[in-house]
Formats: sequence, C-alpha cells, structure tokens
Amino acid sequence: MTNKLSGLRLLLDKCGNHERLIKQIHTQAITQGFLNHNQLFACKLLNTYVKLGKSIAAQGIFNQIQSPDIVSWTCLISLYLNTERPANAFSVFSDLINTGFRPDGFAVVGALSACGRKNDLLNGRVVHGMIYRYELGCSEPIVGNALIDMYSRNGKMQMAQLVFGTMEFRDVATWTSLLNGFILCDDIRSAGQLFEEMPQRNTISWTAMIVGYVRGKTPIWALELFRKMRVKGEDHPTSITIVSVLAGCADLGALDFGQSIHGYVYKFAGLVCDIAVNNGLIDMYSKSGSLDLATKIFRGMLYKDLLTWTTMISGLALHGEGRYALEVFDCMLASGVTPNEITFLSLLSACSHAGLVSEGQRLFNRLLDCRDFKPMIEHYGCMVDLLGRAGYLEEALELIQWMPINPDAVIWRSLLSACLGRGNLEIAETAGKKVLELEPDDDGVYILIQNIYCSANKWEHVLKTRKTMRDQKIKKKPGCSWIEVNGIVHEFLAEDTMPLVFTDMYILLVAITENSKIDIDRSIFE
Repeated sequence: MTNKLSGLRLLLDKCGNHERLIKQIHTQAITQGFLNHNQLFACKLLNTYVKLGKSIAAQGIFNQIQSPDIVSWTCLISLYLNTERPANAFSVFSDLINTGFRPDGFAVVGALSACGRKNDLLNGRVVHGMIYRYELGCSEPIVGNALIDMYSRNGKMQMAQLVFGTMEFRDVATWTSLLNGFILCDDIRSAGQLFEEMPQRNTISWTAMIVGYVRGKTPIWALELFRKMRVKGEDHPTSITIVSVLAGCADLGALDFGQSIHGYVYKFAGLVCDIAVNNGLIDMYSKSGSLDLATKIFRGMLYKDLLTWTTMISGLALHGEGRYALEVFDCMLASGVTPNEITFLSLLSACSHAGLVSEGQRLFNRLLDCRDFKPMIEHYGCMVDLLGRAGYLEEALELIQWMPINPDAVIWRSLLSACLGRGNLEIAETAGKKVLELEPDDDGVYILIQNIYCSANKWEHVLKTRKTMRDQKIKKKPGCSWIEVNGIVHEFLAEDTMPLVFTDMYILLVAITENSKIDIDRSIFE
C-alpha cells in the first residue's frame, strides 16, 4: 500500500498540467482509499487541481479530507479568487473561522481580496478586526497591502491612507497598492503626486499610472510617462502597458507615436503574438486613419478572439466601410465566434455611417430577438442616428417614443443634429427642449438650435436663443485639437494665447494661412 502511494505521489509530481493523467491518478487514489486516510496526498492532489483552476474537482477533494489543514483552506480560497468567484472564496474563509481555526496571514489576505472584489466593506472591516484579534500585524507588507487594496476598492481612501501611514515597512507593492487605489477612485491628481513621491518603482507601478492617465482622459500624460519609462530603461513594459499606451495613441490619433510602439512590439516575440497587443494595434491604426495597416494586422493574426473581430468591425465603421464590416461579421459567425452587445453596437454604427438603413434594421431586429442579452440605450442611439442620417426623422422620433428605456441627452442630441441637415424645425424644437431638460448647461445644443433657426431665416428666434445663453451665463466651450510633431503630441484650445505655442508651429500656421489667402489678425500672436 505504501509503495503504491509513493508511486502515485511521484507520478503526480511529474504529470504537470496533463489533466487526463491527473484524473487517472485521482481515480486510483479513490479506489485505494488514499483520499480518506492520507491527508498529505489529498492536499497534494487538491493543490494540483487548484493550479489547473478546476474548482469543482478541488472542492470535491477538499470535502473528502477529514481534517483539512490551514494550507488546504487557503488553497481553496485562492482557487475561487483565481476563477473570479470572490463570494465563494469568502464563504470558504467563513467556514475556516467557524471550524475554530486560527487564520494566518495568507488566509486573511485572501479574505480581504474577496471583500475588495465584491465591494463588501462590512465584512472587510470584520476581517480587519480579526487581524488585530489574532495579532497578524497590519504592519506586515502582505497584510497591509491587502487592507489598502480592500479599502480602495470600496472607495474608502482615507482608511487606505491611514493603513499606509501606520505600516512600519513599505515595499514597492505597498506604494503601488495605494497608487492603484487613487486610480480606482478616479483621483488621478493624487495618484500622480504619489507616483512622483515613490522611492522605488517597478513595471506594475509604471503601468498602473499609465492606465490611470488613459482612463482619466489625459492620454498625453500617459504617452509622456511611457517615454520617461523607456528613457530610464530599468523596467520593461508588459503587454498591459503596451495596450494602454496604444489606447492613448488611438484617443489622440498619434500615428507616429503608435508606429514607434509597433516597432517596439516587433522586437519581442511574446508581444508580437499577444492577442491583446494586436487588438490594440488594430484599434490604434483604425482611429489614427490607417485602415490599411489595421486590416493587414487583422488578416495576419492566426487566432482572433471576440475583441479582435469587434475591434476590426468598429474600425471599419469609423471609416464608413459598412459593407466590408458586414462581410467581416459574416466571417466572424462562420468562424464560430458568438457576437456580444459591443459587436452589435459596432455593426449598427457601421450601418449608420454608411447609410445602410435596411441592413441596420435587420441587425436591430436580430438584436431584439436575442435571448442572451437585450439592447442597451447605446443600440437605440445608433438606430436613431441611422434613421436621422438617412432623413427618416419621423421614424427616429417614433423609435425614441417607443423604446422601453428612457432616452438620454445623447439620443435627443443625435436627433437634433439630424434635423439641422434636413431643416425640420418642429422635431428640432422638440429634441432641443428634451436635451435642455436633461442637460440645461449644454452649450452645444444652443448652438445647434441657433443654426437651425438661421437656416430657416427665423432671426428673432436666433436672437432669443443668444439672449437665453447670455442670461444663463452659458458660454460656448472652446474647441480642442492635437498636433503631433516629431512623435510628441501637443494639445491646443481655441482660446489658448500664442505665447504658449511654439514659434515653429506659429510660422507653419502663418504659412498655411497665407497660402490659403485667408486674412488673420496677427496681433493675437504677439
């Protein structure tokens, strides 16, 4: 019996990730009764299933262990966390406490992670109390970092900072946990200040800050930070870093910078084959005006996931290639990939930009009949835009009145914009009033309404609209644009004063203006 058990242990050590062989060992262990009478082997088999992410099998083995030790409990908690089931992970931790076990640092870290992921502040505070009760030490980096993360994910940054301040030893993970907390709470300014104060940085902290800038709608700062990261050269970007920087390039249309990132990607085999990186490249090239390069990358990918197909369809939609987008969709279905809500949103957008009304209506009806998900307000917005662009203003208004979701300002604004091109004053006034009810300070709506009145020669209404804007102190927001010079992106507002603009750019603007034979007031540049 001992020899057989030793043989199974040795075989389990060498089987790696061969699930079929592991199941055969599992069957032999059940037949020989090893799971019920040998806890060490049962725990070893449990850990093997944990590494494979097989929660059902792992739970089954755990239930057969007569007296599971703290390592077994912690392994099961980690398994549920790794498979994105935080509620199950915390349930296991609760069972651990109820059996009379004294939790260790790894167990409470798992419990805190579960509370953070499922936004369970109440139980997170209970676990915090247990840390003091069992003297596990908040000053220990692994425990303190987990507390910072838990409070951050629950929006309690003051508590996260308090834990940070009481820690005797702070490693780079501690600083990064607090940094990520500020980013999760959309406090990019505090995150940036903390990043500058960090005594040491690693790839994770650089990436977290870059991701924060992109999500915080300040992509220029993200690109600049990536440049600094590469200049220092101490930490190498990961695929997550690259994808975030590409997203920033896509937002800005920074083609030169994006191409330099593409060149960097080709230096590393792991990045070249990374699906997320290739998806980011497709998105960047599409939004930067290079649809041919986006299509080339798409065609060269050996494996395409749902995001790959959806990103390509979205890029084609952006360039008005509606017919091609529908062809790609057909290829997607033929490959066995199931579309989701975002795929349909991209398709409807493609139909809208290409004026494919009947095709868009068929897709929308298909979406209405779908059992897996229901149309979102964005889908209705695309249909309103599709009908409005094609001149079917009455049908668009009827759809808005029929939709089961309360229309937002975006939908009414879309209808208002469509009215501008068609001169439908009646529907325009209806849409305009609805937008102002939802967003009374929207300067763009007043400008649209004013332009519609101008096109209809209703000058008294134009003056009335302008007076309303003055009375309510509503000013037109300045336009914003970007220019990329030698791989560096510069941002300009319409109200910027020229001392803030580089001299060579001014010279270029003057040359363009002179060649265009447009007179400008040079005093504004002085």
